[in-house]
Parts: sequence; structure tokens; C-alpha cells
Amino acid sequence: MPQPDDSAHAVSQTIAQRIEALYGQPLAELEALADAPESTLLAALTGNHSALAFAERNIAFQLERLRELTSPDREIGQFDAGHILDCARRIAESVATRDAYAKSTGAVLGGLRRATAPDTQPPAPPVPAAPTAAASRTR
Repeated sequence: MPQPDDSAHAVSQTIAQRIEALYGQPLAELEALADAPESTLLAALTGNHSALAFAERNIAFQLERLRELTSPDREIGQFDAGHILDCARRIAESVATRDAYAKSTGAVLGGLRRATAPDTQPPAPPVPAAPTAAASRTR
């Protein structure tokens, strides 16, 4: 699929920025980390972002194809009508998919906050207890 201008990917870029801000790393690095078994939330977020970005690319591709099919200098024939209808249907499906992923991923990100960095200083070793004076026995 051809890569359209960046404005066509505004929603996925916003979600990517929010994920990067939450985890403090670029999305490409986070996608590599998402393969670890303990990163189920990260895997879900990056997977949702990928599906969202794919839906946006498909919208742009189908829209470009629709523009080609309905060009003013092109005569619409018997088979073109079916292709035009198919492009419009695919655009509608991709818009619904994009909106659903954007809404659910945005809601999850809205409920998360970046944790403060852990203290990097190692804990101080425990101080041994001071010896206590033995009680003297007097008779």
C-alpha cells in the first residue's frame, strides 16, 4: 500500500506518542519488548496500535483507489460500479475499525499513569544491633 501524507495517520501517531510517553521509550523499542511473556499490557497496547495504523493505511489506500475509479476523465463501466462500491465498503469498515481501536486504546491509556522511576541507590545494609549490657545479678 502506498504511504500517504502524515495527516492521514493522525490518530495512530497520537496513540503512539501516548504509549511512548507512558513507557518512556520509542515505540520501535517497546514493540521489541512486547514479545516478553510478562509484558501483556505492553503487547496489547502495541498490538492495538499496529491494528489502528493498518486501518489508517487501508483507509488512505482505498480512498486513493476510489479517487482513481471516479476520476472525471474516466468513464464508469459495468465492472467499475462494483469496484467503487467495494472501495466505499472497505473504507467504511476501516473507519469503524480505526475508531474502535482508537476509543478502546485511548480509554486504557487514559487510565494509566507513568510510574516514578525507582530509587537507584541501593538500600543501606542493616545496622547490627548494639550489644546490650548483661544484667548483673546481685544477691
